[in-house]
Amino acid sequence: MGDNKPLFCLSEELKRQVQRRKQEIDKGDLTDDLRLKDVRPLVAPVPLQYFDPAQLPGIREYLGLRQSVEMLGVKDPFFRVHEGIPGATTRIGGKEYLNFSNYNYLDLNGHPEVQDAACEAIGRYGTSASASRMVSGERPLHSQLEHALADFLGTEDCVALVSGHATNVTVIGHLFGPRDLILHDALAHNSVLQGALLSGAKRLSFPHNDWQALDDMLRSMRAGFERVLIVVEGLYSMDGDYPDLPRFVEIRERYKTFLLIDEAHSIGVMGTTGRGIAEHFGLPRSSADFWMGTMSKTFSGCGGFIAGQGLIVDYLRHTAPGFLYSVGMSPPLAAAALKSLEILQREPERCRALRRVGRQFLKLCKAEGLDTGLSAGLSIVPIIVGSSMGAMSLSSKLFDRGLNVQPIFAPAVEERQARLRFFLCSEHTDAQLEATVKAVAAGLAG
Repeated sequence: MGDNKPLFCLSEELKRQVQRRKQEIDKGDLTDDLRLKDVRPLVAPVPLQYFDPAQLPGIREYLGLRQSVEMLGVKDPFFRVHEGIPGATTRIGGKEYLNFSNYNYLDLNGHPEVQDAACEAIGRYGTSASASRMVSGERPLHSQLEHALADFLGTEDCVALVSGHATNVTVIGHLFGPRDLILHDALAHNSVLQGALLSGAKRLSFPHNDWQALDDMLRSMRAGFERVLIVVEGLYSMDGDYPDLPRFVEIRERYKTFLLIDEAHSIGVMGTTGRGIAEHFGLPRSSADFWMGTMSKTFSGCGGFIAGQGLIVDYLRHTAPGFLYSVGMSPPLAAAALKSLEILQREPERCRALRRVGRQFLKLCKAEGLDTGLSAGLSIVPIIVGSSMGAMSLSSKLFDRGLNVQPIFAPAVEERQARLRFFLCSEHTDAQLEATVKAVAAGLAG
């Protein structure tokens, strides 16, 4: 093969290093097991903070917060183990608590029919789809659930994914790119922010629910981008309020943008029959391009979905990375969601009961002078405490009195907006609500 040059050519300096190491080994100065390591080129020293896991960004702040909590002497409110099916009440550590820390809005998680459907699915299909649906993970329950959701919402099609968070990330990240603009509410969910980051699009927020500010932004910026996506939520999980959706729809039409409505917390809660914010305002589904939702609230399972125009949904089904390269939804979870949807349509009175509970709780809070922020009194009512340590302390006091409610503090919200966040469900009773509000008022006073 010509000049027979060696496959690897060493530099003169490296040759000298190798020769020196070999001489040292021959003299017994180095052991044979160091031979390979010592002939490798030397590298510049790397500062400890660049390879020490304890010095990753955010770790120091996290440890400082934990230390502050320990100094305050309050119990850690997170990762509490529930020993049954959480609803209006729950069992923790062998004790029963009034429960305001779960998304079981319509009390369908644990419903006998839902459990039976999940068990039947396990018996027929097992516990896992075991593959991406496109490859070999498709089960009849998947398409049945998607068709049922599309019919329920009044859209052409729907695709279900294994994670609500991943639904926003993969859809936004996949459909939009560097020449596009994403405008989202300042209180949008983390999944929206992560999807925008993945897309590479220009991302800007507008003040919470401020359609006029959004209009001003688009008036000056629309011409500078190809596609524009506006993202709002049907019901905001931190504040329990909702946008004036007709205003945003009008902006979408005037500026020729895309509109995504995140209905994770509004499906089953808003609208006469629980069909969400579109039903609440009497708007057609053509008012937005993407209707996103989750299975973990009203539908007693886990996962997410995107509903909308048939062509776009089918495109996502065949190309969206978060769907294409992920295992299909677990059969028992798909069955639970499908059965929950069936019960919701059969028993719309559950939605009415939830709305009554929400109104009553908000009324009681206001009567006690509690700051409920922007809440509309649906399924989510915050009580603003005003400091992170105050929210932690109040949550601990209430837990000692048999109430389970989580604190929300900086950086999830601004320090002065630190709060307790109450998730309500259709089976909370008036007596439970009254006792809770009195306990909160007493805890704040003392």
